Amino acid sequence: MMTKANWNYPTTVRFGAGRIAELPEALKSAGISKPLLVTDAGLAALPVTQNTLALLAEAGMEAGLFAEVKPNPVSANVEAGITVLREGGYDGVIAFGGGSGLDTAKVIAFMAGQTRPMWDFEDIGDWWTRADPKGILPIIAVPTTAGTGSEVGRAGVITDEATHTKKVIFHPLMMPRIVIADPELTVGMPRFITIGTGMDALAHCLEAYCAPGYHPMADGIGVEGIRLVFENLPRVAANPSDIEARGHMMSAAAMGATAFQKGLGAIHALSHPVGALHDTHHGMTNAVFMPYVLVVNRPAIEERIRRLAAYLGLAPSFEAFLDAVIKLRADLGVPHTLRDFGVDDSNRERIGDMAIVDPTAGGNPVELTWDRALDIFDRAMAGRL
Repeated sequence: MMTKANWNYPTTVRFGAGRIAELPEALKSAGISKPLLVTDAGLAALPVTQNTLALLAEAGMEAGLFAEVKPNPVSANVEAGITVLREGGYDGVIAFGGGSGLDTAKVIAFMAGQTRPMWDFEDIGDWWTRADPKGILPIIAVPTTAGTGSEVGRAGVITDEATHTKKVIFHPLMMPRIVIADPELTVGMPRFITIGTGMDALAHCLEAYCAPGYHPMADGIGVEGIRLVFENLPRVAANPSDIEARGHMMSAAAMGATAFQKGLGAIHALSHPVGALHDTHHGMTNAVFMPYVLVVNRPAIEERIRRLAAYLGLAPSFEAFLDAVIKLRADLGVPHTLRDFGVDDSNRERIGDMAIVDPTAGGNPVELTWDRALDIFDRAMAGRL
């Protein structure tokens, strides 16, 4: 009997260089007249943000700015943003920036009219149904990195400071009404962020493709996203002004977030606690873990990886794809081990505890037991494939 499945696809995306000029019209079409632009602290003072605020002012829109967002956003960032939003009387949110700014902005818009605590809406079972949909403000997303794909997602990842755990807040209406995907906005990204976010997009596409379950559309999107990253991330790293390559990377990021509704896996399940406990960049942490997770998952994914390797123009073998991943990391300067990345083993067992209960662990092709999670962690510490 044919498998039954539920599939969802993203929102309206306005893709192309220069399309940031359409932001005022996009806001109006979403019913937003007084937006709060939410971004991270490092981006707030840069020309890309200030030029966007000037664009809104020229259009006669009174826009506010909230930028108290950490690279790994915490609940206090969300609470502060909700206060600014309510006191300013804003009627919508511009989610602007990379994953941290986009996630925080979406959760602020979601929580704007809720009366229950944020953790009551963690992505567990049907907890999202506890929310009052009338209290959710509309969102326009403007990504300035090509990595998380949060612009086409219905969730935000926020760290609970009390437990140092990353939690996923989910609601279908957190999906932005319109995405403006303008690759020109990504040109000023530092090299580390360009590579880290690009490797995050690769991790999303790859883990979605390898996740068990029946979702051929997600598989196809994931495979093409992988190709786009392999072909274009080195181009962007070599020439930051390559708008065509940056456009392909922006597409790959959105494709990864679209595909991973099928599932993620051990790369993310381990990256989340490492990021929460050691404050590492999420995408770069994914990049460090990637080959070690592939090796451990090999018995369950070898045939899939053979097909993927052939599609990428490699020899149709697991080894060829693994070698390509390792070469890509080396060419881009990704640390080969967690130790090279500045992570020690002081939280080793705690990371194992956190990884096996992470929401992404269930999508791993082989069961992510505590022993298996620690095996991957130890491999990543020592560089042992």
